[in-house]
Amino acid sequence: MRLHGALQSHAPIAKNESSTTLGLVKEQSEGVGARVRRSIGTNAVKHIDPFLMLDEFSVNAPAGFPDHPHRGFETVTYMLTGSFQHEDFCGHKGVINPGDLQWMTAGRGILHCEMPLENSPITAHGLQLWVNLGREFKMTEPKYQELLDRDIPRATSDDGLVNVKIIAGESMGIQSPVYTITPTMYLDFTVKPTGQFTQSIPNNWNAFCYILSGSGEFGSKTTKADAHNILVLSLGNTLQFKNTSQTSDLRFVLIAGKPLNEPIVQYGPFVMNTQKEIEQALRDFHENRNGFENAAKWRSKAASAH
Repeated sequence: MRLHGALQSHAPIAKNESSTTLGLVKEQSEGVGARVRRSIGTNAVKHIDPFLMLDEFSVNAPAGFPDHPHRGFETVTYMLTGSFQHEDFCGHKGVINPGDLQWMTAGRGILHCEMPLENSPITAHGLQLWVNLGREFKMTEPKYQELLDRDIPRATSDDGLVNVKIIAGESMGIQSPVYTITPTMYLDFTVKPTGQFTQSIPNNWNAFCYILSGSGEFGSKTTKADAHNILVLSLGNTLQFKNTSQTSDLRFVLIAGKPLNEPIVQYGPFVMNTQKEIEQALRDFHENRNGFENAAKWRSKAASAH
């Protein structure tokens, strides 16, 4: 799989493009006082089908993401450091701690909040990915898949230089237990100095890498990338990568998915196939029906505490 483009390219990224220009993903404000680096979901890279958004967030109380709705897609929250409180209008609540995963299918409707622990001195730092749902699943019932850090499978290369957490999909012969409605691969690689590996990726899936720390070379043409860069990959069935540092680890996520090839109409937290469906989602939310019945009187305790 060869690199073909990156963030900050101001033209749509075509599958046959050969550019390897890289761009730093800059911080911006989001939610209430939160800071995010948004690599997908911008004017430069609006969508990478089936992915709608990727944020690297950094949040300290009292900032956060108070009560807000979703419809038509999934949110995947992966904590790196610190902790997030989660609470929704169906009574589901809990804490996502470092290394933990929450895969939330919003489906026909969720109203929830995501807030850092009120008295924690540690920044809530992690990734949130939005995965689109196909037309037939957009109005499915909401549900969760949640894994503690210790329950996410891991694998190590034969030479011991490449470690991977398998959040979704498969690597080094190990399969994640997470079921993805939209077929998805989500791998968290840590590569020790001089380490290298070739990861297989299903044919015809769209894929990208987001660098969390360190620097490395990616692809058969050895494109170099540093922290907070996104690398959008051309179609193919493998990705080669190498840590070019002699002293520091390279850490990045590789995310790939089977494209839905459906129209995307997005209005904030609602993602549907047509403008008419968006208008219906807005009516349903404001009139507390068709999945939003509990929204009328619900207010989260976690957001209220802040």
